[in-house]
Amino acid sequence: MFKEMEGDMIQLKKLFTPVKSMEPEEARKFMAEHEEGKYTLLDVRQPGEYEEEHLPGAKLIPLPKLSDSLKEVDARKPVITYCAIGGRSRVAAQLLSGLGFEEVYNLTGGIKAWQGFKATGPRELNLDLVRGDETPAEIVLLAYGMEKGLQVFYERMSEESKDRELRDLFRELWGIEEQHKKTIFKLQGEVNPPGKDLESLEGDAEGRVMEGGFQMDKFMKENNAFLHSVEDVLTLAMMLETQGLDLYLRLAEKSTNQRTKEVLLKIAQEEKGHLGLLGRKLEKKKG
Repeated sequence: MFKEMEGDMIQLKKLFTPVKSMEPEEARKFMAEHEEGKYTLLDVRQPGEYEEEHLPGAKLIPLPKLSDSLKEVDARKPVITYCAIGGRSRVAAQLLSGLGFEEVYNLTGGIKAWQGFKATGPRELNLDLVRGDETPAEIVLLAYGMEKGLQVFYERMSEESKDRELRDLFRELWGIEEQHKKTIFKLQGEVNPPGKDLESLEGDAEGRVMEGGFQMDKFMKENNAFLHSVEDVLTLAMMLETQGLDLYLRLAEKSTNQRTKEVLLKIAQEEKGHLGLLGRKLEKKKG
């Protein structure tokens, strides 16, 4: 009986361990300054809440399951916990800190206070694109194909648009994806030297699935209303980059090949840069 009481006291102390809080702007700055894979975003809400909206790349472990899932969180990396408004995540942060996690922060105000783009969909969304044991070269081909799919989408919209400003914007977005494809091509040479030439990689990449895992025709039909103004198109482009970032990070989590995981994190880091670029363009347009 006394041992049980002692165990309860230890668990209770863990829940009262002081933790640091992080304001949304601080968290945004922290994430911008740290490479993907070097920290953990921990969502402790329920699956339904996660599906409705979540921060890109967040690991979902509902609070009631956290104590039994500690092996899924790397104690050596900084952890930012969040929930809806900050209550559950504060408990999670206290628990992790009490268990010896080196650097834990609770996101003040939770996801409700987050002023930025969020990903949607369940944790398993589009994970069927991979088996989980892909080689780095296979993942590079998949990523190149998704970038190609988005580029084809922008090219198609540029050709169909009757507004000159929109045509120019779609061409600019096309160019951004072209640069991203070249970056992925260089990565392909690193993971599979001497690798294929650009023309061969272009021919092998299908491009049927767009960045983020979207099917082009279905996406165009569902989002046609958001393709007729510069602000809407930029917003839509940022949503695509957000979903792309989220997908690459979830694919990295699923991968069983460490080198493949590293490649996916590199691509995700590139996506984060693109998201920042589009964000600055949107701010300038609104400003």
